[in-house]
Amino acid sequence: MASGGLQLLGFVLAFLGWIGIIISTAMPQWKMASYAGDNIVTAQALYEGLWMSCAMQSTGQIQCKVYDSLLKLEGNLQATRALMVAAILLGLVALFVSVTGMKCMKCMEDDQVKKMRMAVFGGVIFIIAGLAALVATSWYGNRVARAFYDPFTPVNTRFEFGSALFIGWAAASLAMLGGAFLCCSCPRRETSYPPTRGYPKNAPSTGKDYV
Repeated sequence: MASGGLQLLGFVLAFLGWIGIIISTAMPQWKMASYAGDNIVTAQALYEGLWMSCAMQSTGQIQCKVYDSLLKLEGNLQATRALMVAAILLGLVALFVSVTGMKCMKCMEDDQVKKMRMAVFGGVIFIIAGLAALVATSWYGNRVARAFYDPFTPVNTRFEFGSALFIGWAAASLAMLGGAFLCCSCPRRETSYPPTRGYPKNAPSTGKDYV
């Protein structure tokens, strides 16, 4: 029962992490204008994401523009896109694999060892998906930080971390933690010992001696 509860907890955490990765990938707030200079502009807020850039007016109206061409994008942005999409696809595969190995599911009940190995395999894929998302968000955040502290970057073009980065970091951590819990349900190898041989018991003496 304890291992089953740990397995269920790991699946829930990994599933929430996978959903968070999808949300982070779709959000346009990967970086936002900092307005750190003397000329503070409050009329609008500028955001940039993996797929589009947005401007929010002081009235609350948001205008977004999807990036025109894939070939015109920076190589770093394309690599970040690829890692996040790979994390989503790996999480989808891990979802189906780990569901097959869950103890609460009836499939593969005939072979419990293979069933538990499926859950462990799903956990490993969840960990890889979380690592891909963590590398993508950390790489993007490092580029934002380096551009912010670069003295050659104009003040009015500096950006700070957006909310999508924080969601991505949290989601990647959940996916890896849930995958680790799923891996804890790995079946233990039991050492098999040969059956002990019983020794025949001596028949009780009847008191009669035969010559």
